[in-house]
Amino acid sequence: MASLNRRTFVTGALAAAASAAVPLTARAQATPGVAATELRIGSTTSFSGPVSALGTINKAQVAYFRMLNEQGGIAGRKINYIVYDDGFAPPKTLEQTRRLVEQDEVAFLFSQLGTGPNSAIVKYVNQVGVPHLFLSVNGDKWGDYKQYPWTMPFAPSSRIEVQIFIKHALAQKPNSKIAILYQNDDFGRDFITGAKEALGAKYDSTVKALSYEVTDPTIDSQLIELKSSGAEVLISGVTGKFGAMSIRRVSELDWKALHFVASGVSSITATINPAGPERAIGVVTSVYTKDPSDPAWNDDPGMKGYKAFMAKWFPEGNPVDGYNSYGYMVAVVLHKLLEQCNGDFSRKSIMAQANNLKELESPMLLPGIRINTSPTNHHPLRQMQLQRWNGKGWERFGNIISDTGI
Repeated sequence: MASLNRRTFVTGALAAAASAAVPLTARAQATPGVAATELRIGSTTSFSGPVSALGTINKAQVAYFRMLNEQGGIAGRKINYIVYDDGFAPPKTLEQTRRLVEQDEVAFLFSQLGTGPNSAIVKYVNQVGVPHLFLSVNGDKWGDYKQYPWTMPFAPSSRIEVQIFIKHALAQKPNSKIAILYQNDDFGRDFITGAKEALGAKYDSTVKALSYEVTDPTIDSQLIELKSSGAEVLISGVTGKFGAMSIRRVSELDWKALHFVASGVSSITATINPAGPERAIGVVTSVYTKDPSDPAWNDDPGMKGYKAFMAKWFPEGNPVDGYNSYGYMVAVVLHKLLEQCNGDFSRKSIMAQANNLKELESPMLLPGIRINTSPTNHHPLRQMQLQRWNGKGWERFGNIISDTGI
């Protein structure tokens, strides 16, 4: 395996230097990325740059495929997982993705990180017909099967999350007014789209929505205006530091609204502690995975399997880091997809099986949450459970909620 400092991972029998120059015998194969004893998969991520911490997702997957290869691989083939560092720079992502497709001739792309990086390549990979699977992104546009038939995200989108929030809010507070604070980009606008779908004709009379820019120093004025609307429910469709800002300012305003925050800002370290744990009491968010740092899962078979994997195959990784458990979870799903291919690893076959995941379980998903896809459903996960901050930790409550039937 190549050193991380060389900014490339290669899993399987090939050396790192071979990734840039695939032998002519492999190139001659009628099915790209497939040889008698090898299946080549490609990815890009951030081992460097502003979000380098997320690169551990792919490191966990490298370890998973190494384990799988030791167990015999898939249909007699070892997985050669080639991962290039793009530093979270979209032009670099395009350059490295073209290298994966045109030089390395991978069978498909897997678990590529980030909205900007994936936006830089999505048209290209769909034009050339390369499966672009289980992206580490949040936006709803990635499930647009009509425009991007070869692309599929993994995590629930913001549009799905807000529909689940509204479904719960209306069950608790029927006919209540709803305030939405949203980031003025694709991520934030998904909250508005989802709210309109959930409320239909009632949206205009029910919702007061205000946006902010990621460059704004505060969101105080927006929250003051939203409170003045008389809303009893607040949905903060925010990212980064704005999660802590919204929780803290709502508390300071003594606004007793039922407050939902996007799952991406539910981190205790990055959001709850800076806001003040006591200020966050009662805040609700959503979750769809088991938390490896939560001792409640210590005796769970799926969690035990994950931690045993980490101890043996990725001992340098942190087993309670949610990014590692996420990477493992997605690798497990890909493993099952490849088994469904029954040895046919043509791009057409791989995409057909990606479109045919039915009631699939993963050991790191919450009990009751299943993965389902079809040619017209490129959102594998459409279910979540709600959790509430109790002052010391997140406490899950209620049943698994789907975005359907609102």
